[in-house]
Amino acid sequence: MTEHDSIYSWMRLLLGLVIATVGNVGMWIIVLLMPAIQQEFEIDRATASAPFVLTMVGFAIGNALIGRVVDRFGMTKTLLTAAVINSAGFLGAMSVQSIAMLSVLQFIIGFGTAAAFGPLIADISHWFLKRRGIAVAITASGNYLSGAIWPLLLNGTLEADGWRSVYFLLALATLIVTIPLAVPLRRQVNDETARISDKVSELKRTHMAFTPNILVILLSLAGLGCCVAMSMPQVHIVAFCVDLGYGPIAGSEMLSLMLLGGILSRLVSGILADWLGGLNTLLIGSTLQCVVLFLYLPFDGLVPLYVISLLFGLAQGGIVPSYAIVIREYLPGASAGEKVGLVMMATILGMALGGWMSGWIYDLTGSYQFAFWNGILWNFMNIGIVLLLLIRSQRSNNMGTFGVV
Repeated sequence: MTEHDSIYSWMRLLLGLVIATVGNVGMWIIVLLMPAIQQEFEIDRATASAPFVLTMVGFAIGNALIGRVVDRFGMTKTLLTAAVINSAGFLGAMSVQSIAMLSVLQFIIGFGTAAAFGPLIADISHWFLKRRGIAVAITASGNYLSGAIWPLLLNGTLEADGWRSVYFLLALATLIVTIPLAVPLRRQVNDETARISDKVSELKRTHMAFTPNILVILLSLAGLGCCVAMSMPQVHIVAFCVDLGYGPIAGSEMLSLMLLGGILSRLVSGILADWLGGLNTLLIGSTLQCVVLFLYLPFDGLVPLYVISLLFGLAQGGIVPSYAIVIREYLPGASAGEKVGLVMMATILGMALGGWMSGWIYDLTGSYQFAFWNGILWNFMNIGIVLLLLIRSQRSNNMGTFGVV
């Protein structure tokens, strides 16, 4: 009997969403803390970006390696181990005396955080078929919920007690929430459920003009391009606002607004993916992201920046989940954790590269204008690759652009 789209599937989805909301905080917290860390250690913007870059490198490697672990050992053991790693990293970050040591600890935190992203997305994809797009989108939304909620919750602690106290609170929250919620995820899909899902993927794969390995490589390159572009507003919006004289609170509010818009975008994109397929949904999101990036160039007023940040979130939120949906549409479930993890790794490396490049360009030019142009050029590369995949897919199979029905 198939377990696709069952009551348990939806319960598992809800648990995964809560875990992702807490488990992804390690990726976002350094964005909030970056100005305070730069001030304390008296360093330039590019150097202050180093902990974020190392976080994303660890996050990227974790998505690839932990994805393989989940394929073999399941979700519960993976999440429990990751919670311990993250908590230890947060506690260690409280007492660092150098930006280098903080960067190392953020690498460890990033690695552990990965368990609550790509591997969790791949896991939920096994439990849905008809509604796989929206299920993947909801799980991926936990990442943005984390970025939207935690900065608002921790602003008071940051202002009153400093950035080290923020790390202590996160160490406690990670253990308290993740451990009890991970235990019910021990259940595995039955053989019949896996067989039906793989049969659908195999049928689509036989009509795909690219081999599975080439598909993964092209999606990875596209993910790298879109996330270099995506990183400029997401990573530097707080610092951008500080430079303009609006302060870190305005920047953190814009980040939260951006990520809340991204949540809505992910949900809408999930619905679209169940209707139009992952590749079409990916192209829509990539194009809209590029359009909104252009809006940052002429506007730097407070109100316009709030509006543009919301629009940016609404434009790009569904891009990253679409990669996972495409992988699951065309490739078998047995390697889902590994393949989704590899593509997620590329998107995260794009965020790391883009985050560093934007800081480097700022240090060279004294402005973020050229950093925005850099992101736009990378976005063009992303759109070109997605168009290539879509055209070849449609040429080979006139039903290849539609999702599972």
